[in-house]
Amino acid sequence: MEETAEKILYISTHGRENPERASVPFVLANAALAMDIQATVVLQGDAVTVAQKGVADDMPAGGGFPPIKKLIQDFLELGGEMWVCVPCIESRNIDEADLIEGAVTTAGGKVNLAAIAANAVFTY
Repeated sequence: MEETAEKILYISTHGRENPERASVPFVLANAALAMDIQATVVLQGDAVTVAQKGVADDMPAGGGFPPIKKLIQDFLELGGEMWVCVPCIESRNIDEADLIEGAVTTAGGKVNLAAIAANAVFTY
């Protein structure tokens, strides 16, 4: 019988207005990936701004963590999935073409299904 992979879903609602809270989901998701746990970070509300090209470049490190740009790069290189809320980018006049490589747009249904399938869901 095949083992089912463990999955954690991290929902982030903070962006450049709070670098510490924006960083925590990526810190935890990177730890999960290092433990061979599948990790998905969903960016909603102001958190979608960290997926916009150039924004993470200018964000100060928060909470004693590495800069969020490095956290996001490591997360994507380790195989994490970053989903970005479509209505949230639209309401901020962010075009899908303005998102960093590796950011994938999504809507509520997919997030709900991922939450049901996850072993844990964290919100920041």
